[in-house]
Amino acid sequence: MLFEAKSQCPDRLRFERLFWDQGLELVAGVDEVGRGCLAGPVVACAVVLPKGEIIEGIDDSKALSAKAREHLSVEIKKRAVAWSVKEIGPDDIDSLNILQASLKAMSLAVEALKPTPHAVLVDGNQPFPCQLPLRTIPKGDSLSQSVSAASIIAKVHRDQIMERLHNLYPHYNFFKNKGYPTKEHREALRRFGPCPIHRRSFRGVVQ
Repeated sequence: MLFEAKSQCPDRLRFERLFWDQGLELVAGVDEVGRGCLAGPVVACAVVLPKGEIIEGIDDSKALSAKAREHLSVEIKKRAVAWSVKEIGPDDIDSLNILQASLKAMSLAVEALKPTPHAVLVDGNQPFPCQLPLRTIPKGDSLSQSVSAASIIAKVHRDQIMERLHNLYPHYNFFKNKGYPTKEHREALRRFGPCPIHRRSFRGVVQ
């Protein structure tokens, strides 16, 4: 094992198995990242892993180091039956609200999967419109391997976006805070005001 997960679950495939036992073999795990940020997109990922296959080291993306996430993101993409990533930008977040933007990103990620999955596991307790059998899992990113895999790819993808945006808007140090409301980020907002990628509907951005 290359990377030790901080939390271990006795059966990280038990939610997938509920669908497999019904003959639904292609199970997509879905998660989003960036919901609590003041800037940048919300990013969702959907992943279908081979039935019964365990990828060592997969865990909730927040429980892993950046290096572990980057390694696992490559490995997951290599071994996945299908994966997709979708982004919803700040303007649409302000228009829709962050919950609806997150649900839309997750829905779009599932729709983009080829082949189409037979069922869907979603992190959290908010389902999105879907024609497929769907189960929500509170704390699913630490309980389901498929959802954990989605959280890892989404996190790596969004971090890379924010690191590129740091070069355009260095005042806010997006390279470090990735758009989250850290003390440093809030101070930069007070000094410089919001930039084009800030979510203006969020408290503390425009004020």
